[in-house]
Amino acid sequence: MKAGALFREGVEVHIAEGHGFAAYFYLLVLLTPVVFLALFLPALDAQVWIAPAAFFSISSVSAMILTTYFALRLANQEFAPWRFVSLRRRLTEQKLTPAEIAKDHIALLCLEVGILVLLAAPLLVWAAAIARVPGRELTAVLLLLFFYALVYGVWGLTALAAWERKLEIRQVFVRAFFISVMIVTAVIYIPLNPVGFMLGYLGDKDMAPLLLWGRRWSAGTAHFTLHLLLLGAGAWIYYRALRRELSS
Repeated sequence: MKAGALFREGVEVHIAEGHGFAAYFYLLVLLTPVVFLALFLPALDAQVWIAPAAFFSISSVSAMILTTYFALRLANQEFAPWRFVSLRRRLTEQKLTPAEIAKDHIALLCLEVGILVLLAAPLLVWAAAIARVPGRELTAVLLLLFFYALVYGVWGLTALAAWERKLEIRQVFVRAFFISVMIVTAVIYIPLNPVGFMLGYLGDKDMAPLLLWGRRWSAGTAHFTLHLLLLGAGAWIYYRALRRELSS
């Protein structure tokens, strides 16, 4: 079987057969009320309700959390897991290399993340138009959505490679990992947290630098360094798990 088989399989299962539509549907069902309520619900605090920037910030943070969460679940093959050929079979019977599998998984993850961001984009464009947000800020938010979903989505692939035959463990791991990172980063240094960083960026707030190892790290440098490390660590553990599956 040629390289690209896993990518084609993912497209067939999630898109052609429609099993991935559940994730797309839930994203829209959960995001749409948040966006509309942030604008129209009079019960909200008056300043938050009136302030256009706050409206766009709420919409962006909600979109970030939802796209990242569903990217994790899609990468973890939680939708129709029975339709996917096992990694062991790919490695042993079909003689695909770990590098070929990784390439297909990453390509599929990028496609899924792109679809999630595109689905969220119209609501964010609408929110940005109402809030009169500059185009560069809207573009930055969409790029951040893609970046976060990719970084955390890789950990969905890591769970898949490490515990492919234990779906319940994978499901618990990806949720616990995402929640733990959100909590730990918020406790240690708010700008490390995706929510805190996005709110600071969109609110044009001066974020205090991080003092570490006798150096002052700007909020942006600290934030993206941490997430690039998370991306690299997840990719490394994922690849090691594939190689272990091949040698076992």
